[in-house]
Amino acid sequence: MKWIGISGGWRRTNQDIEGKVRTTAREIMARGDGIVSGGALGVDYVALDEALQYNPTADKIKIFLPTTLVKYAEHFRKHARMGTVTSADAEKLISQLSNLKQINPEALIENPDTNFTEENKKERYYERNLKVVEASDELIAFRIKSELSDGLGTLDTIKKAEEKAIPIQSFSFDITQ
Repeated sequence: MKWIGISGGWRRTNQDIEGKVRTTAREIMARGDGIVSGGALGVDYVALDEALQYNPTADKIKIFLPTTLVKYAEHFRKHARMGTVTSADAEKLISQLSNLKQINPEALIENPDTNFTEENKKERYYERNLKVVEASDELIAFRIKSELSDGLGTLDTIKKAEEKAIPIQSFSFDITQ
């Protein structure tokens, strides 16, 4: 069995991106491999949603968070109040991660360092990206360029995978229109 890292945009997706992520996650699970991801909205959310349909015990799923689930939930609820994400999306993600933890606590890898602040959140996310790569035998990246993002987090993950010298498959999407 191989562990396949999945990385991609969280701010915005579309039907084409979601379809490609679902197909990819389904193929990984169908061949008996596992997924490793970062527990964010967008690509991570869709990949985990699809993986859980094929692996309801979550024994072939590893989701790394940049902090504890409690802090992560607070973070997304704060961003929902700020309008960065919708309240519905924040609650959907929190519910998904909480359900994963209930199904298989070992599948959700929390960072017990609760010093997760606005000032260091980028650093914590990039640390999380490293953990995803370290746990992966391959990486599949979904680079999404939009008016909200240039995909720097995904690029960071790709760079870390290159440094580890694992195979990388990358898909690029431009949804700036």
